[in-house]
Amino acid sequence: MPALPHRKVQRVIQHSVASIFGSGGERINLDTPIGDKGLFGPSSMAWQVHADFTTMMTGGIAALLLQMLHPAALAGIWDHSRFREDRSSRLRRTAQFIAGTTYGGTAEAERLIARVRAVHDRVEGQLPDGSPYRASDPDLLRWVHVAEVHSFLSAYRRYRAPLLSIGEQDRYYGEMAGLAERLGATQVPRTAAEVQDYLFTMRPHLLSDARTREVAAILLQPQSGLLHAPFSKVAISAAIDLLPPWGARMHGFHRGPRRHLTRAQLATMATFLRWALDGGSAQRARRRVDQAFSS
Repeated sequence: MPALPHRKVQRVIQHSVASIFGSGGERINLDTPIGDKGLFGPSSMAWQVHADFTTMMTGGIAALLLQMLHPAALAGIWDHSRFREDRSSRLRRTAQFIAGTTYGGTAEAERLIARVRAVHDRVEGQLPDGSPYRASDPDLLRWVHVAEVHSFLSAYRRYRAPLLSIGEQDRYYGEMAGLAERLGATQVPRTAAEVQDYLFTMRPHLLSDARTREVAAILLQPQSGLLHAPFSKVAISAAIDLLPPWGARMHGFHRGPRRHLTRAQLATMATFLRWALDGGSAQRARRRVDQAFSS
């Protein structure tokens, strides 16, 4: 019997998303071992927040824009990555890491953490002013982590759960702080209030220069393709809109009245993509956990 038209549409969307965020030859194991809840488990805020593709995509772009305002974070991209030639690889690796550490079993999450730590150990150099930097520096890891989780949660609150309580936000930050510490970060903020205080104290240490503008311009180029381009244009505008006002100013972004149109467009796309993607990694992981109780 031929597949129903809506099933065909779902498969096209799923293939399109996988072409950007697929594992590139490596399959993240979300299916075994049966019953293993991993680092967080189905009742965690991490499972809830990271399950929404649209908010994670938008938050991920905002996170990169925020992270690159730190001179050492930008230097790591500039000196040691192929981001300027292949930005999709960076986005893909980040998406894989979040999916694997959130929804994978414990051993799979620990494997991914060990791999990232090994990469960080090899990334070091000098800033333009001659001072040294290391990707494994606990302070730098703290900045990268906070910029990421703050952006993820900001997107989730705006487009998925605007009434998320402070307690639920604190739970998310607390859960994710544990992951940052496994990567080597120290003194990681664990509540919404601590995150805001930390961002405020970091502002004097951030800057935007010619290298920042070059990397940002590459990041903000919309994806090509019939399906990729419309979504990526709106997601990019929505990501800029997610930045703290001071972060947007540092990048030279000007927010006008069109941001309300952007929010409406992304909200519409999010509803469509939730239908098309139908659970994704979270659904696979939940089957793994639930099988322990059905066997």
